[in-house]
Amino acid sequence: MERKEFLRRGFLSALGSAAILPILGSCSKDSVEPTTTDTTGTTTETTTGTTGSCTTTATETAGPFPTKTPGTLVTNDITSDRTGTKLTVKITIQNKNNSCAALANAIVDIWHCDAAGNYSEYGGTGMQSTNYTSVHFLRGRQTTDANGLVTFTSIYPGWYSGRAPHIHAHIYNSSGTSLLVTQIAFDQTICNTVYAQGAYKSHGLQDTTNANDNVFSDGITTELATFTGSVSEGYVLTHTIVVAG
Repeated sequence: MERKEFLRRGFLSALGSAAILPILGSCSKDSVEPTTTDTTGTTTETTTGTTGSCTTTATETAGPFPTKTPGTLVTNDITSDRTGTKLTVKITIQNKNNSCAALANAIVDIWHCDAAGNYSEYGGTGMQSTNYTSVHFLRGRQTTDANGLVTFTSIYPGWYSGRAPHIHAHIYNSSGTSLLVTQIAFDQTICNTVYAQGAYKSHGLQDTTNANDNVFSDGITTELATFTGSVSEGYVLTHTIVVAG
C-alpha cells in the first residue's frame, strides 16, 4: 500500500491507538515508554481545551513512520548526512494544567522526512520505496529546560505525495508518561521558496496544501509554526506546544 493510500483510508483510525503504542513500546530499555496517551491514532482527530490564555495543541497521528527507538537518539543535531536548507527548531512546552506555565524536564521527540520526502528507519515497501531501514537521520530527543524549551538543528523538511510539509512531535512528562502526539505545520509561502532551490529543486513544489491535507484540513491554529530567516542563512522555526501535564 502506498503512503498516500494509507493516509486516504485512515488506516490508523481503524487500528486505533493500539497500533501506535506497540511501535513506541518496542523501544530498548534506554527508551522512555509511554504509559498513557492523548492521541487516538487517527489522521484527523484533534483534541483541544482551554484554560487561562492557552489552548491545548491538537492531537494527531504518529504514523506511518514513528521513531522506533527514540531513547537511543538523544541529540540536538539530527541532521546526520542529509542535505538541505538549515533549520533550527525551537519548541516550547507549556502546561495547560498549571496556568500555561513552562513545563521543565519534559521529553520531546521529533522526526521528519528529508528533502526528497523519505524517512529514516523505513523503506523497501510500497509506503516508501527507498530503503533507509538501517539509518536514523532527522530524528531526535531532547529534554526541556527551565523555560520549557528544546532546540534541534536540522534541515527544512521536504514533502511527499498526499501530505503537506510537517514535523512530528511526541511529548512525554519527566516520568515517561505520554502527554501528546502532534504535528507542526509549515507556511506554504516559505515552502515555495525553499523547494525552488538546492536539494529540493528536483522534487519540485509540494502537491498538497495545509487546507487540502487530511491531517491539517480541520485547522492548524495550534499547529502552525512561526519562521524567521532566509534560504541563504537558514530558518528558525519557533513553536509552542501546550499539553495537559
